[in-house]
Amino acid sequence: MTFFSSLFSRLWLYCTVFITGAAVMVIELLGTRLIAPFYGASLYVWTSVISVTLIALALGYFVGGKWADHSRHFGLAAIIALSGFFTLLVPWITEPVLLMTDPLGLRLGAFVSTLILFTPSLLMLGMVGPFAVKLATTSLEGIGTSTGSIYAISTIGSVIGTLFLGFYLFPQIGSREIFIGVGFGLLVLSFCAAYYERERIKLTVTLSGIIALLITALILLPFITDRDKTIADDAHFQMRFEQESLYGWVRVIDNVEENFRLLMMDASTIGAASISHGENMLAYQEVVNTLPALIPNLQRALLIGQGAGHMAMTLKQYGIETDTLEIDPAVSEAARDYFDFKPSGKTIIGDARYEIRRLKNRYDLIILDVFTGGSEPVHLLTVEAIRQLQSLLLPNGSVVLNFVAFYENGENAALASVSKTLAQVFPYQVALISDPDREFNDFVFIASNRSVNLEASHLSARQRVWLKQRLINLDQSKGIILTDNLNPLESLQTRKSEYYRLMMVELIGLNQFIR
Repeated sequence: MTFFSSLFSRLWLYCTVFITGAAVMVIELLGTRLIAPFYGASLYVWTSVISVTLIALALGYFVGGKWADHSRHFGLAAIIALSGFFTLLVPWITEPVLLMTDPLGLRLGAFVSTLILFTPSLLMLGMVGPFAVKLATTSLEGIGTSTGSIYAISTIGSVIGTLFLGFYLFPQIGSREIFIGVGFGLLVLSFCAAYYERERIKLTVTLSGIIALLITALILLPFITDRDKTIADDAHFQMRFEQESLYGWVRVIDNVEENFRLLMMDASTIGAASISHGENMLAYQEVVNTLPALIPNLQRALLIGQGAGHMAMTLKQYGIETDTLEIDPAVSEAARDYFDFKPSGKTIIGDARYEIRRLKNRYDLIILDVFTGGSEPVHLLTVEAIRQLQSLLLPNGSVVLNFVAFYENGENAALASVSKTLAQVFPYQVALISDPDREFNDFVFIASNRSVNLEASHLSARQRVWLKQRLINLDQSKGIILTDNLNPLESLQTRKSEYYRLMMVELIGLNQFIR
């Protein structure tokens, strides 16, 4: 073999492991986007995807090493072709796999569905490394260099794939389309690998197998791409808006017969209104009507977690200028176009912990409405985060926080932890339950540097009765102080997440959680 042919062979091998390394990370990251609408974007989903990725790659390294030493007819091209085909199958089998694993519950269901969906393709991609090392090694003296180079190039490919996916592909292309592109890209790569392996394998046999896989993939393609946007088992629901953003699957769903419209982020409902008149249908938000009377001289507010914008619109009716902070531009767009949200203050798009450090305004009221029935953004509910909010308040200002949980006679550990954490920052607080007749509920905390007077003269008699009926006492001894260092809130809320998911499934059906 001449110097140039040897160099060229090594370059194509490096290119191959670079591309397959990128494919591994694309599949891993996309995995959470397919699972999240069904099981939520929780720590359990991320743990499942990362664990399955490591399991599949470990198996791939082991099996690939064995086959590289003993196989005479099964080469790198066949491995890459199979990985591409299995990748193409993922969006096609996602729905039946998720439906099959649903009875297993949140944690086990997320893990088993991830295991079934992504192990085949990731295992095959894990086999690429040992085969590539075998092809690159000409003597025992160079095996260390060859192995190090192969895995270094593969890791660089993973880094580039991660950056390219997160910074470019996600904002431009849907998850299903990216899966299809990766699958076909790997099939094309397998043809190139077959050509360069022609002296080691039976080329006609390998090409026949790759072509068969490609034809099968093309036959399946219409079934992968054509998905009805309406719920098959309930024609009353209609998808009015759908966008896959950097942060999740945002959609607006109508039930015309029952006259309600939902704004959803993955498996969470973050806004609800009547279709006919646009009235807010989330009961806990009624507390906003009492805030102008509870907080003297309320003029300026900040709403973190805009959702459909109903809280900001209610405050606007009282002449209160409200800035809104929403992490997802797709949510902001849906609120404007489908819930008639018209901001009275600035609209800020970004993550709260970052953006509140940059705010220059001071507020009489800050509403933190991000703890819905779905995944918990736990970084927004720590002593450090609450202190950041406190720094934005005027001297007599208040923080209002909505939180979804079970009541459990005031002894729920998650509720107690919220109360105990707020108490580390604010000397005064009250806790209200949205619907006193239900165990699973929204809870509204009002925390301030001054006493919160539910008998304030500005309150109407009806408002006093309404507040007193909902006033609850929480046993803080059942909770812990939540910090950036230690925040087990998500694990404390596992039962809540599972119950909320079942409640939403009963309301709109499982199919609305499958992308």
